[in-house]
Amino acid sequence: MKLSEKLALGLMHRLDPETAHGLSIKALRAGLTPRPGPVTSPRLRTDVAGLSLPNPVGLAAGFDKNAEALAPLSQAGFGFIEVGAATPRPQPGNPKPRLFRLSEDRAAINRFGFNNEGMDAIGQRLAQRPKSGVIGLNLGANKDSEDRAQDFARVLSHCGAHLDFATVNVSSPNTEKLRDLQGKDALAALLAGVMDAREALQRPIPVFLKIAPDLDISGLDDIAEVARDSGIDAVIATNTTLSRDGLKSAHRDEMGGLSGAPLFERSTRVLAQLSQRLDGAVPIIGVGGISTAEGAYAKIRAGASAVQLYTALVYGGLSLASEIASGLDALLARDGFSNVAEAVGTGRADWL
Repeated sequence: MKLSEKLALGLMHRLDPETAHGLSIKALRAGLTPRPGPVTSPRLRTDVAGLSLPNPVGLAAGFDKNAEALAPLSQAGFGFIEVGAATPRPQPGNPKPRLFRLSEDRAAINRFGFNNEGMDAIGQRLAQRPKSGVIGLNLGANKDSEDRAQDFARVLSHCGAHLDFATVNVSSPNTEKLRDLQGKDALAALLAGVMDAREALQRPIPVFLKIAPDLDISGLDDIAEVARDSGIDAVIATNTTLSRDGLKSAHRDEMGGLSGAPLFERSTRVLAQLSQRLDGAVPIIGVGGISTAEGAYAKIRAGASAVQLYTALVYGGLSLASEIASGLDALLARDGFSNVAEAVGTGRADWL
């Protein structure tokens, strides 16, 4: 991390977290952040669900909710980026404060509640996206919707022409009863509608499913069965957790989803358990607590074909993306892997 970025992070941490996040988006749009371009090498280049990625280190949904900084983020070192979540209609989300730094734990708690400007505004920005780069959209449902399952298909139909992939997000803990849609029958029906919307696109795109880290073994069995049967292209494991085990920070008891370092072990264990059940039939993207190249490598060895970052950027800055990608390249070389795919799942047994 450069000194200028370190100083900027220090200033940001003196501000309310949501205000600081808004300023980070403005800084991106103003060209005040690192733009090294996607880090790549023959070892790092990888294919996931038919997408050709320069490296397997992506940006998770939630950082750029409204697709406001597509061009600078595409040049920030990531192999792919995911924006959103987008809902059919704009919604303000939950009352503030709703984002909390847990600095002692290198973590965050949020209860945003899918605050976003809606699919019309987000779709207009996606229509002006850079031609290079792999860009996806996290699909959400309006809190007061009469048919939440249909909301996901509506957003995909509206924005799909401008996307490289889309993610069905039924795992946020901040919209009441949303996680109920992870149940086997409800999820199968929801995904059937989304896949129908995907097939109606002029250029069908990969569809991913993002799951919670708080699923029990039976829930994971159901997810694996539905993932196989529905025809989705990848599973993102995982979203934030409701667990508060071992936290030290003053904000540890705030309601919402916990992300960052404390999530790493829980999410990686779920990833490995799901990888065992899918056995290569559906690729997995690993998310949760990654802050180093070693963490990214552990996710890959547990069964992930690619990974995503978010909360670690709060503490490590945007340059962390390129640092992790470069470090991952070195780790793959050290262990004799010629590409990412060769390493996927080689350490899964350590997490089971």
